[in-house]
Amino acid sequence: MMYVDDNLIRCEWCGGNKLYVEYHDREWGVPLHDDQKLFELLTLEGAQAGLSWLTILKRRDGYHRAFNKFNIAKVSRFSQAKVDELIDNHQIIRNKLKILSVIKNAKAILDIQGKFGSFDNYLWQYVDNKPMISESSGPGLIEAKDIAVLISKDLRRRGMNFVGPTICYAFMQASGMVNDHSLNCFRNKQLAV
Repeated sequence: MMYVDDNLIRCEWCGGNKLYVEYHDREWGVPLHDDQKLFELLTLEGAQAGLSWLTILKRRDGYHRAFNKFNIAKVSRFSQAKVDELIDNHQIIRNKLKILSVIKNAKAILDIQGKFGSFDNYLWQYVDNKPMISESSGPGLIEAKDIAVLISKDLRRRGMNFVGPTICYAFMQASGMVNDHSLNCFRNKQLAV
């Protein structure tokens, strides 16, 4: 069943929640090429592991404040004192391993930027620099999930954490690397390239 509001049909996952609907309509699946925003999405997807996306969306402002608006260079230099401060921060998920992964991932992204020019260049090469179109089932979906496995393996090889295949696929969906809006969702056609 699809969520319908104001005569617009949306992906079922947004249900009737205002935060989900706003995120779905404005951000989810929009091709993203800004390294700082890509770092933000990867961080938030990693923070979601084992939790609902709504839990993360409600804490998004807290994440912005806690992680210097996802300034990659600044986050890469966070000290143990900063980690201790973050563990006590009720505005984010206070999981030490997840917090440490954000810092570790920022360092890896700086290395990737040095080798590829940008995190964007590195990521989008996996999809030939254009969004993949998913049919919500069938070959497109399988191919995109296979790419998520490749990205996950390479990111882990580069020292990143909380970048498993499921997280990477969700990240690909969120960042527009794959258009995974349901076929009858109004955003599917808007984002088709």
